[in-house]
Amino acid sequence: MARQYEDSTSTVKTRRQQEDQRRMAFRRAIEDRCEQRQLLQDITDYPELQLVTHWQAPVAAQRSAQPGR
Repeated sequence: MARQYEDSTSTVKTRRQQEDQRRMAFRRAIEDRCEQRQLLQDITDYPELQLVTHWQAPVAAQRSAQPGR
């Protein structure tokens, strides 16, 4: 009986860890999006910063090419 309880406890713990990982990934994605929007806003406010977008393009392409989980 104790063994079955330990198995269900570890299953619950594993499920909670997976849910936490998904939540953190979602939160990071939201934060990245907010930072990206803020940078874009800053760049449009200062036309001389348009050169920065050429440096950002490869990084954005790499992020979008990463496989989802």
